[in-house]
Amino acid sequence: MDIEGFRREAHAIVDWMADYLRDVGRERVVPLTEPGRTARALPPAPPAEAEGFGAIRADFDRLIFPGMTHWAHPGFFAYFPANHSPPSILAEMMIAAMGANCMSWQTSPAATELEQVVMDWLRQMVGLPAEFKGVIQDYASTSTLVAMITARDRHRDQLDRSVVYLSTEAHSSVAKGARLAGFRPDLVRLVPTDERYALSPAALREMIAADRAAGLVPAVIAATLGTTSSTGLDPVGELADIAAAEGCWLHVDAAFAGAAAIVPKLRWIMAGTERADSIVINPHKWLLVNHDCSAYFVRDPDALTRSMSTAPAYLRTRFDDTVVNYRDWGIPLGRRFRALKLWFVIRSYGVTGLQAMIREHVRLGGRFAEWVAADPDFELAAPAPVGLVCFRWKPAGRDLSGEALDRANQSLHERINAAGDLFLSHTVLGGRYTIRLALGHLSTDEALVRRVWERVRESAVGLPS
Repeated sequence: MDIEGFRREAHAIVDWMADYLRDVGRERVVPLTEPGRTARALPPAPPAEAEGFGAIRADFDRLIFPGMTHWAHPGFFAYFPANHSPPSILAEMMIAAMGANCMSWQTSPAATELEQVVMDWLRQMVGLPAEFKGVIQDYASTSTLVAMITARDRHRDQLDRSVVYLSTEAHSSVAKGARLAGFRPDLVRLVPTDERYALSPAALREMIAADRAAGLVPAVIAATLGTTSSTGLDPVGELADIAAAEGCWLHVDAAFAGAAAIVPKLRWIMAGTERADSIVINPHKWLLVNHDCSAYFVRDPDALTRSMSTAPAYLRTRFDDTVVNYRDWGIPLGRRFRALKLWFVIRSYGVTGLQAMIREHVRLGGRFAEWVAADPDFELAAPAPVGLVCFRWKPAGRDLSGEALDRANQSLHERINAAGDLFLSHTVLGGRYTIRLALGHLSTDEALVRRVWERVRESAVGLPS
């Protein structure tokens, strides 16, 4: 493809992108397909000769697009929002065009310095102290792994006795990160939670005391602000007290809920994080930046770079003593120019625009929770502080077993999603099947949330028990 051919196709794809953003609400959120359908439709061997781009695009329309789940659909209320926005998409296009490797200052000076600036902007937006320094990783799983490796190196001489503590509601990537960092799987402790699905400090203290008595070494406490199942908020301030007393590294997974702290009245969510050693917040979840962009903040960058640095002769430059080389702040050597997306978004919407969006999502989550709580046939399964609502059908005046209620709620969930214009996901809370409504899409408004609630109530009519 020559440059002029590229220009023609690029214009056509931009038109497709704009049409997609405008019309995606007409698609099914989740396609009607089955495992293997797309693979069977594709050739088993690569083409020997070049093919025209028109044919490739036609096959995308015919074979790939019909099998896609549309996370950008306004009816997508599953998991957590994987949000994006037009400015972020435009930045991604420019990133791809430049193809820069931003592994060090010299390989992309402006990219490095922009990342330093926008990460400090984000630090200010969520209210972290100035001593925290930020770096963009790909996903929170990687940020957590980086934290675990850095914490491991603080306890390397006691690694065979070092213990990691996280709640039973923590994301699975936290325990995985601990194992990958070299902590013994049998010394990764799952701490019970309270009735709000937040880690219990009392239970943690008991576990630590027992481990100390057994000759083990408490090494890491991993707190969560916004658990995946229910957005449970661990009491970070109390956990910081325990971490300080025990000499533990305190990591805070605020991948989703941390973004809410840009709203002054929601800043309480981050209480205690100023005493953490590391924190992760994902702008690609609730700050309109498309995948991937995970903001990792660390109090002691020297500890981070001691674990991550690499300096072979072919990478050394005369600037190394005076600049940041982000290749030493994470696992991969190569790095994408992710900071451009964050810069475009913050400037395009402004802090006030982003705050207004989050305030509205939290308000709408509160409204939905009120509707659930006011209906005698439904119950809230957990608090809903930041736009995620967990609920169950539990009809008044009917004595149903837990198993029967689980079956009925699974059936209700399937009915809600059946038409294809809405998609909610589920979890298990308190051992029971629970439906989740996750807000956060740029286009979400009260009329749409009201439509979801009406669908829920309509779908509950005649549920089997």
